[in-house]
Parts: sequence; structure tokens; C-alpha cells
Amino acid sequence: MMSEPKRLHPVSVVFSIIQTIRKSIFSFLPIIILALGNGEWLYIAIGAVIFAAIIIIVSILSWFRYTYQLEEDQIRIEQGILVRKKRTISKHRIQSIDLTQNIIHRIFGLTKVQIETAGSDHKIDASLHAVTMEEGKIVHDQLKYNKKIISQDMDTEEEESQTVTEKVYPYEKISPKALFIAGSTSGGFGIILGLFGLAFSELETFIPDHLYTQASDWIFSQALQVLIILAVITLIILWGLGILATIIQHWDFTITRYEKELFITRGLLEKKQSTIPLKRIQAVGMKESIIRQPLGYATMYVEIASGEIGQNAETHTLLYPLIKKNQAREFLAKLLPEYEYTQEKWTKLPKRALPYYLLRNTIFPLLATIAVFIFFREWIIVPLAAVVLAGILGYFQYKTIGYRLEGENLLIRNRLLGRDTVLVKHKRLQSFQKKQHILHKKQHLATLDTAILSKFVGRHLVIRELELKDLDTIADWYSYRD
Repeated sequence: MMSEPKRLHPVSVVFSIIQTIRKSIFSFLPIIILALGNGEWLYIAIGAVIFAAIIIIVSILSWFRYTYQLEEDQIRIEQGILVRKKRTISKHRIQSIDLTQNIIHRIFGLTKVQIETAGSDHKIDASLHAVTMEEGKIVHDQLKYNKKIISQDMDTEEEESQTVTEKVYPYEKISPKALFIAGSTSGGFGIILGLFGLAFSELETFIPDHLYTQASDWIFSQALQVLIILAVITLIILWGLGILATIIQHWDFTITRYEKELFITRGLLEKKQSTIPLKRIQAVGMKESIIRQPLGYATMYVEIASGEIGQNAETHTLLYPLIKKNQAREFLAKLLPEYEYTQEKWTKLPKRALPYYLLRNTIFPLLATIAVFIFFREWIIVPLAAVVLAGILGYFQYKTIGYRLEGENLLIRNRLLGRDTVLVKHKRLQSFQKKQHILHKKQHLATLDTAILSKFVGRHLVIRELELKDLDTIADWYSYRD
């Protein structure tokens, strides 16, 4: 069955204009600043009007020339003002179809349909920027579940609906309290602090010199206590903004397990609906930051095999924003029973591995200490403190790292700053390497390096200075085939 070619909702013209301006503004910003410095206001106004007119005309023509046509097993898209481009995406190539609503979408009852394929080139993916919510669900259902768009006798449909009992699927929904804790303990505070500093440094160039001088003199004339209070208030405000950002992003976060996929909805201002096909999941992970670990909280994520290159800088997909660590096993048993695990003892690193972790972390601070001692002896306390902190980090890395084998599952626990636990199934491992140098051979140590598919080129799971007999045990487990 084939539908008639359809255009996007006219509101998509607005999205096109906004996107074009956003991409172009940084290219023209140096010219604008230079013209403002020379007082060329008239030329700036004329250029802005011409540029806006061109963008509006091109956006309208692009919308008029963009059509999509839905069939039973594929979607056809035609676009281009002068050069026509035709794409056909088969449902067998589609990995996920996500529905997203920002504020403008929600005002007009629209949604964005993002179609991701199994290829490694994101250019073959498709995005319907603005269609009605009803049309978005039709595209999603027909291409994802092969639900045909038909109009039959309503009496027959009513009879069938009465005899079919809707199946209840397992799901988890985050509470506002958990979201508040997630925002309080996330790294969003540091990001907002950095953005605040960047914005202030840019605004500083537009502040008149006499005002800047007066403000600086007033600040430095105040008592130390006042400056401390102002600093604390600023940090509290930024911390609150970090919490607010987390709540807005993950509000009403709900994950539901269906037969072949996980379905996630979230967002306050921008409502997102996304799917994670179960067959694409390569591993399940649990991250505990240095703030969350003492509190017993963690973030759940999954590693997925994806062709989404260039769209997202992250190499993993969020599964659940915040969960009590002692509830993670129950969470997986409910939503991902394929990755269920027990609470058995971990196999840790031998004591003779500790010097390697201490040296690996402290070598550069030690070299910096030597250089500072020679040239800037009065500042020696700074690199010495860095050496101590690096040594502490190396010790905790040594104490954290370990592995566990459970049937078809391999669990690896590692640490950079926060603790990261990864659970991967035997069939998902793509490679296995055992590495040894001369000192390792003398001490019967070895490094494990195994890899799984992920976004971009994959992810390596590494355990350094592992007991040789333990690595041989993992090698035997990896080599076994049913």
C-alpha cells in the first residue's frame, strides 16, 4: 500500500530559518563586530534584511520541494530546489524511530520524526522536522511495527478490540526526588560554571572601561567576608541551575520494556521519545561518580552498535538517570533480564600491580615537581600536592579494578575518576588480546584488552596488571564455543 506524497507542516519553515541562522551567525560575527567598530550601522541593517529575505525564500522553497511518501515496507523522500534528491529507506534498514517535541512542536501539536538506519553514514538517515503527532505515530508504527494504515468496517475493529486484552509491559519511572538528587550530584554544575565564565569573558569586551574599573574597585574595596559571601551565593545559584537543567532534561523519565526494544520518554520543555532495539545492545554499564559513589547512587547506560556518527558526541546511551546501586540488579531483572547478574565476589588485582598504578599516575606530576624545584622553588608546594592527589587516585584505581565471570556474562569494573562497571555478554565480544612486557612476564602479570561494538569505532575494555592465571581463565572462557 502506498500513500500520497505529503509535505511537512508549514511550521517546519520556521525550524529551517532558525537552523540556518544558527549555523550562519558565527560565520558573519567577525564581519558584524568589525562593522560595528567602524560605525557602519546602515550597512549592517541592509545586509541583515537581505540575508533574512534570502533565508526565508530558500526555506519556503525547500519546504515546498520536500515530500515524503509512506509505503508498507519503506519511506520515500524527495527534496532539493534545483537538484532533486530521492531517497528510499526500507524498514529492514531502520534501527530506530524517535519522536521529539520541543516547545514549538507542542504548541502546534506537532512532532519531529528521526529515522536512524543501520549504516555508518548519518547522511542516509532521515528527519521529518515537523509533522502532526498523528502522522508521526503513523510513520513510527507502520515502519517500526508494520501496522498498516487501513480503513475497514468499524464494527469489525470494535469486535476485535473487545476480544484482545492489552498486554502490560514492565516499566520504571523516575521520581522528582531522584531527579533532584541526580541534578545535585551531576557534573552539570561544572559545565554551567564553565559556560558562565566563558559568557562573562565575552561580555567583558562590551562593558565600558570606566564601568568595569568602578565595579572592580568596589569589589576589591569590600571586606573579605563580603567577597566570600558573594562567591558562595554565586556557586549556589549555579548549582541550582545545574539541578534545574537536569530536571528539565529528564522530567517524567520513563523506560518501558517491549518484546524487541526499550522505549524511553523524557523531557519537560522538549519531550523526547526514543527506542533502543534490544538486538543492538552490546553491553550494560553502571557509572558512579566520585560524588555519587559514597551516597550509593549510580547512572545506568547501555552501549549500542549504531551508525549515528556525527550526531552525538557520547558513545553510550542513557538507560536511567539515577538509581540506588543496590537496586540495579532488580532493575535489570525487570527490564533487561538478559543481563541479570548476582552479587558474588570480584576477582581483584594482585598486590604487585600497585606500583604500576602509582607510577602511571604520578610520573608527570613528579617530572613537573623536578622542573619547578629547579626554576620556581617557591611554588614547589603546587606540584607536590598534585603528586599526592595523583598517588591517591592511583591507589583507588588499583583497589577498584576487577572482573567477574558469570555464565555467558563478563563483568569488568574500572576507574578513571568515577567507578564504571560494564556487563557484556560472551557473544558481544569482538576481540580478545593478552599483552605482556618484560616486567609483566617476570611477575606473571598481563593486560587484558577486549572490545565491543559501539558508536564510532567501538569501545575497548582494558584491565592492566591482571594476574596471569586469571587472564588465562578469561581467555579459556572467551575461546569456548557452544
